[in-house]
Amino acid sequence: MESMKERKYRSKNRLRVSSRFVMLLAAAASAGSPIARAQTSTNYQGSVVRRKATAGVLPLSLDEAVRMGLQYNLGALLSGVNVHTASGQKLQQLQSLLPEVTGAAQDSVSQVNLQAEGLRIPGFPALIGPFGFTDFRATLNQALVNVSSLQNYLAARDTFAANKFSAKDANDLIVLTVGNAYLLCLADRARIASVEAQVATSQVSLNQAVQNHENGVSPRIDELRARVDYQTQRQSLISARNEYQKDKIALARATGLPLDQQFQLTDTVPYAQLNAPTVDQAMAEALKNRGDLKAAEQREKAAEHALSAAHAERLPEVTAEVDYGYIGVNPNNSHGTLNATGKISGPLFDEARLRGDARVAGAELTQAQAQLNNLQGQIRADVKDAILDIQAARKLVAVSHSNVELANEALQEAQERYKAGVSDNLAVSQAQSSVAQANDQYVGSLYQFNVAKLSLARAIGVARGQYKTYLGGK
Repeated sequence: MESMKERKYRSKNRLRVSSRFVMLLAAAASAGSPIARAQTSTNYQGSVVRRKATAGVLPLSLDEAVRMGLQYNLGALLSGVNVHTASGQKLQQLQSLLPEVTGAAQDSVSQVNLQAEGLRIPGFPALIGPFGFTDFRATLNQALVNVSSLQNYLAARDTFAANKFSAKDANDLIVLTVGNAYLLCLADRARIASVEAQVATSQVSLNQAVQNHENGVSPRIDELRARVDYQTQRQSLISARNEYQKDKIALARATGLPLDQQFQLTDTVPYAQLNAPTVDQAMAEALKNRGDLKAAEQREKAAEHALSAAHAERLPEVTAEVDYGYIGVNPNNSHGTLNATGKISGPLFDEARLRGDARVAGAELTQAQAQLNNLQGQIRADVKDAILDIQAARKLVAVSHSNVELANEALQEAQERYKAGVSDNLAVSQAQSSVAQANDQYVGSLYQFNVAKLSLARAIGVARGQYKTYLGGK
């Protein structure tokens, strides 16, 4: 019979995998804004539901789950919003460098009452008019020299590029999130099948113990022990089925499926070897492919331009204004007018603001440089962690598979000895517990191995395009 200590070990082991996965998501998004970093785990685990539940059971493959995640996952939608926002900000900064042209048209008729104005001249009419006035006018304003605006535009352009790279990185995180959720459901399903087999084995042992007790060849304690084993396995089965349903809810939340939609996983991810690259090879690939690294590099460039813009606020600004109009009493009796003005302006006494802007921009540049340096180290750590996890999980799979075979052989021998009356069923109970633990460890090691391979694809920055290759698919 499985002890309480063993059951706690299994629960803690699974919790350790889930916690480490959440930490991986948080570390992978470390180059984003503070708000984005704080909400990383919840964003990628949520989605926007834009489809209605259908009747029957929906078949769901891993490819379909990933496709839906890339389309409906909240992380993908928010990253798209960030790209549109940065694009708008770039256009706003661009406008300060482009000519500004405004137009106006005015047509008026007026009449003057001289007596109302206090003028009473004998023989002179009291009313003068009406007078017509027409004015068509266009004004052009152009900044000829504005270094600060130019640097601000370059900063906005780099920020826009950074957000596009962040959106690419978000896709890799979505593949990792959805893939992990799908693999976890597959592991749950395998665990359920294993526990169902253990329930059937416990039922056979219970029937044998009851029959032996009724025949007077074994004591009551053997029957009680077998009954406890059987009910313990039934409890494990209830718990496994509950975990499976909860993990299916998590998968639906990550992919945008309605929670009342019934679906069935159609893919299986069997054990498949992976020739993992060396750390240096993987790191070289990561430096070329990681979207968050490229985003951090662009943010550093944007911070450099922002600092240059802050220093350039001290420089004079040269602007030109051209005003052209068409004025007359009516459109048929009008003449053109032109007024051109050049202006040079600059701050004379604005020292506190200028120094404050420069210090803020300098601090933001220091922060961007530190985040880039930290991310480079984090990427190397991600790569090494994933490779180490693959190596360790590969060994765990081999050992746990051998343990399953040995535990089943020990159970069969214990059952035969009990059936022959050579021993009581204590050995059978212990062997059943060993089989349960070995099967659970084997399922867990397979899950960890596949997640480690998927994590390596994300660490290198190729999760979206090559996740099936890393998992062993075609």
